[in-house]
Amino acid sequence: MAKLLILPALAATFALAGCVSQTQFLDSKQGLAIMTAATRAQFELNCQDTNDATVLSREVVHPVLQGPWLNGIQRAEFTIGVRGCGRKAVFIVICPDGGEGCFATGPGGFHPDYLNN
Repeated sequence: MAKLLILPALAATFALAGCVSQTQFLDSKQGLAIMTAATRAQFELNCQDTNDATVLSREVVHPVLQGPWLNGIQRAEFTIGVRGCGRKAVFIVICPDGGEGCFATGPGGFHPDYLNN
């Protein structure tokens, strides 16, 4: 009986040892997320001096669809405020699990002013 319990206990131990906590996952992506937001802000604000970036919030977003035959991708989502050249902008930065990079969404919806620039 004891031998039957050892195998599942070992399997569970190894499975949990390979897992990364949500805090560790967010910490591992935060530096790249800040760099991504600062780069996007340089373009959006037309300002190369965007060294003041602040993480306003961060969370792990789990896939909407998850099942035995469908596995979505977990993502780290950061809200980052960036200041530079007397202006500021806020970006949502998404970093997919297992990915090599992040992407920053714009500071809001579509702006018709972009057509005039």
